[in-house]
Amino acid sequence: MALDDIKTRIAKAEAEAGRSAGGVHLIAVSKVQPNERVEAVLEQGHRCFGENRVQEAAGKWPEFRERFDGIELHLIGPLQTNKARQAVELCDAIHTLDRPKLAKTLARLAQERGACPDLFIQVNTGEEPQKAGVLPTDADAFVAECRALDLPVRGLMCIPPIEEEPALHFALLGKIAARNGLTGLSMGMSGDFETAIALGATHVRVGSAIFGERVTG
Repeated sequence: MALDDIKTRIAKAEAEAGRSAGGVHLIAVSKVQPNERVEAVLEQGHRCFGENRVQEAAGKWPEFRERFDGIELHLIGPLQTNKARQAVELCDAIHTLDRPKLAKTLARLAQERGACPDLFIQVNTGEEPQKAGVLPTDADAFVAECRALDLPVRGLMCIPPIEEEPALHFALLGKIAARNGLTGLSMGMSGDFETAIALGATHVRVGSAIFGERVTG
């Protein structure tokens, strides 16, 4: 089974890095996957999933939550401010906090609800103009701004440039997290999660290696 294989590889990477067993959270990225594939992974006992779009998550997860206990849903795609209310109601964690306007909206919603999902600040480690995330040079100030709003910032997230060595970006993210006293590192995907674990990842996002290629069209 693909899920078992990924879990075995994660355990091996943890051991090789001298890390405690079970310290890395596997987020099964279920975006654009047919419900039957998601259900098959749920049937195997996995409960931590990632979605890119709030609308897709809203159409999929309420029904699954009625049938399966203990589901943990992570939003790993860009979050529009006008979808923030729906996101905080649906998700246990949001990995793409990347701008002051969104931070203020989430803080207001947290005040209203008396609760807030765990938050990860997305850092654009490659400084790519087309990609979301705060620049590395702005990360410290943004962490401080979010903390001043009493937001539950648990860590940082990055998506390295496709053409660059991911280890450099994972190491940079780890340094920014360490100097800000953050322990959560959401980094590593199907092709590089072992490298990410070696460099301190606490959450890895794996999709196609679990579910198979995405279904589109």
